[in-house]
Amino acid sequence: MVDFNDTKTAFILKTDTQLKKAYWLFRLVASKSLVGLGKKASNMAIKLGLPIRTVVKQTVYDQFVGGETIEECESIIDKLHEQNVHSLLDFAVEGKETEADFDACKDEIIQTIKYGAEHQAVPFAVFKATGVAKFSLLEKYSAGEPFNEIESRAWTRAKNRIEEICYTANKYGLRIMIDAEESWIQKAIDEITVQMMERFNKEKVMVINTLQMYRNDRIDYMKESLETAERKGFKFGAKLVRGAYMEKERERAEKMGYPDPIHKTKADSDKSYDDGVRLMIENIDDGLLVAGSHNEESARLLSELIDQKGLERSDKRIWFSQLYGMSDNLSFNLAKEGYNVVKYLPFGPVNETLPYLIRRAEENSSASGQSGRELSLIQAELKRRGIN
Repeated sequence: MVDFNDTKTAFILKTDTQLKKAYWLFRLVASKSLVGLGKKASNMAIKLGLPIRTVVKQTVYDQFVGGETIEECESIIDKLHEQNVHSLLDFAVEGKETEADFDACKDEIIQTIKYGAEHQAVPFAVFKATGVAKFSLLEKYSAGEPFNEIESRAWTRAKNRIEEICYTANKYGLRIMIDAEESWIQKAIDEITVQMMERFNKEKVMVINTLQMYRNDRIDYMKESLETAERKGFKFGAKLVRGAYMEKERERAEKMGYPDPIHKTKADSDKSYDDGVRLMIENIDDGLLVAGSHNEESARLLSELIDQKGLERSDKRIWFSQLYGMSDNLSFNLAKEGYNVVKYLPFGPVNETLPYLIRRAEENSSASGQSGRELSLIQAELKRRGIN
């Protein structure tokens, strides 16, 4: 059984100074009011052109982001790999609107693919559809609304970018994940991803869809996807996460008067996630699972299922995944026991990664957030090291 309380292993890469810095950072993000204030202040600072780069870079950025470029991430990638923890380079720039920005983002994603193909420590690449396609187009398509001529051309360009990314990943032999986003644009993302799976997943999984299991329709969608894959002769790759847009989803559903797409309770979301893990393990001969979770019980469940099924812990069809800067007690202790682990390692310019950083801070300040657990583990390790 994996010992997730082994703080010596969890924080093996952190110096005493880094550990103390992480302690104070998680103390800060544990406060919902402070995080809300920081979000407003950072947004205002950006609008006014104030120099917030230094403050951000020395606090939340250093904790949750690998660097501004792939090259700046290399030392972290190497250190993680020394502990048998792999890296997933994520170009964490969001909210772009122009065709030039979408093309630039596509080119950066392709660079991560080429880098990963040459480095054993990087087994996957990843991207968000909204990095290469306009949100409004994805929303309109998902709602079944017709495009005008200008939108149709933009839609074709967006699909071509996604196809080029997936084609390049397949050409270089690096698996590519397509992230999940808001429910009202997810239908478009799902449809394109399935098309890419049908094209590139004939022999093995190269394209991986992401499912947010806090949605109450995802288990049924998983079953349908597995049936479609079997019928059409391709393999189904799934990255399972709980979800990242709960408050936004609930607010929109209430405002627009449609049923809330999110499970009513955390227990229901947890059950949905764990049922998804079981379903993928049952179908692992024709699939691939990346279990993206900071939940210890879900991590323990998957580790036990792997052992019970008699699978190798190093089976490359099954991966545990956590975000860089969070849940090191899961990542490093699972890796120590021989399981496959990959850390999401975001990179990008400081100002442009702020939306990602704000989500991490909000996640840690939520009622079910990570900060309490992170703090208790850091305190235990400080005590073990004899540091007050």
